[in-house]
Amino acid sequence: MRSKEKKKTNLLKKIIVVALFTICICIVINLAPNYIQNKEKERIKVIINNSNVTSSLKQDVFVDENEIIYLSFEDIENFFDGEIYYDKQYNQIITTSDTKLASLEIGKKQMYVNSSKVTIYGTVIEKDETYYLPFSEMKNVYDVDVKYSEDSKIITIDSLSKEQKKGNSSKNANVKYKPTFFSKNIDSIKKGESVIVIAKEGSWYKIRTTNGNIGYVKDITNIYLARENIENKSQIEGKVSLVWDYFSEYAQAPTRTSSIKGVNVVSPTFATLVKLGKGELKINIGTAGTAYINWAHNNNYKVWASVSNNSYQETTSEILNDYKLREELINKIVDMTISNNLDGINIDFEYIKHSDKAMFTRFIIELAPRLREYGKVLSVDVTAPDGSEDWSMCYDRHRISKAADYIVFMAYDQNGISSPKEGTTAGADWIEVNIKKFLGQEDVEANKIILGMPFYTRLWKETSNGISSTVVIMKNINSTLPSGVQKTWDENLKQYYVEYSQNGTTYKMWIEDEESIKAKFELMNKYNLAGAAYWRKDFENENIWNVVAEEIDK
Repeated sequence: MRSKEKKKTNLLKKIIVVALFTICICIVINLAPNYIQNKEKERIKVIINNSNVTSSLKQDVFVDENEIIYLSFEDIENFFDGEIYYDKQYNQIITTSDTKLASLEIGKKQMYVNSSKVTIYGTVIEKDETYYLPFSEMKNVYDVDVKYSEDSKIITIDSLSKEQKKGNSSKNANVKYKPTFFSKNIDSIKKGESVIVIAKEGSWYKIRTTNGNIGYVKDITNIYLARENIENKSQIEGKVSLVWDYFSEYAQAPTRTSSIKGVNVVSPTFATLVKLGKGELKINIGTAGTAYINWAHNNNYKVWASVSNNSYQETTSEILNDYKLREELINKIVDMTISNNLDGINIDFEYIKHSDKAMFTRFIIELAPRLREYGKVLSVDVTAPDGSEDWSMCYDRHRISKAADYIVFMAYDQNGISSPKEGTTAGADWIEVNIKKFLGQEDVEANKIILGMPFYTRLWKETSNGISSTVVIMKNINSTLPSGVQKTWDENLKQYYVEYSQNGTTYKMWIEDEESIKAKFELMNKYNLAGAAYWRKDFENENIWNVVAEEIDK
């Protein structure tokens, strides 16, 4: 009997031991993450905006004997400038941020920031086929605060445009790895010590200590906003409504005294490249142009001056492929913008070599921060993504749209002067197909796209010798067509079509008028685009501005 009871007791003891062992295993499994040892204990850790990115670094960071912090080209590309660029011609690194353009020649203790020379104590170092940049010397370029804690071997990098909260510890406390008392201690803070407050999770505060460690404590008081988010405000409230004002030679003082209904931006053709001018800019503003700018501002218009390459393909190519020539041109554009109180720039570079596609993008990447430093807008004109190499495929629309404030889709010349067949200048079906391409294959955000609309069409002539065409501006269409000619509405193109014969010649025209422009606005609104632009002022019927005013902010 006693033997049986003894066996039962032993069995019960075994069950209890197994249960306790199981509980211990569960506790260990649950708490183990709190005690994982850092396998890269000797590696310097990097915290960017309160996120530990150490495991994502492509190369180790290092700090030299002068306490200069170095990050690799690849890691700067990954975290700060996706367009950082090695310029082989001048053996330099070119990098940009929101408002800065910096160039650093390899091996020299200097850099140029927005074309101004800055002396630095570090230099770009090449090691194991990798470039390392003196990042702590470049904090003004990227608008960051950079600190290194020798004790914790942690580098903290904070964007000065992002919100930051701080608070004080109400007592001496251990900082936990996880929000639980069973978690290991990773740091300690003293009563009254200031910490960065990241978030509140239940009864715990997630904080960052002065050593850069991120962990959890219970008792934080006096929490306050140390820095607010800085957001770039749009120059235009609502949709952009831009009209180009064309001056062939010299700007003219406006003869109009009233405002243009529905328009909030004017883009006068103030500047063109000088042929073979190596970055020279022909500026035609003068006294009359100043009067134009004053008139525009008095009527509450923003002035985004047009800068054209005049289709000088070789001149454009020479500038795009040489950093110093690009810099020369950018400096002239910025100087023109500031000295004439312009609100922005509209880049109109057309007929670009397909081989210069990447370098045109670089030009825009380098120009954008120089203008943004002064709060100026950059818009870039591009064609539909469905044409020839030098006319259409020469634009990297996605990367241009990322750098610039707006990308203007010149949705016209569907059938232009070199077209092998007659057809519309801007059919709604063609425009819609290409808007979808912008949004899809080109990956351009809708709020970056301004839809360009033509205030002109073409009169096509068909004879036994072939076809030809001439431009007819909108206000002259009715006087160009014979009286009584029959107009037929084309539902796909969303415009009227006419065809007639005179003296053995067949004439065809796809008409641009109030109805066709309304249809284009419908597409702008359907795809929630950033706005519309009109080529060009003084081509239009006066009634067209009523359409613009009614449709732009529907």
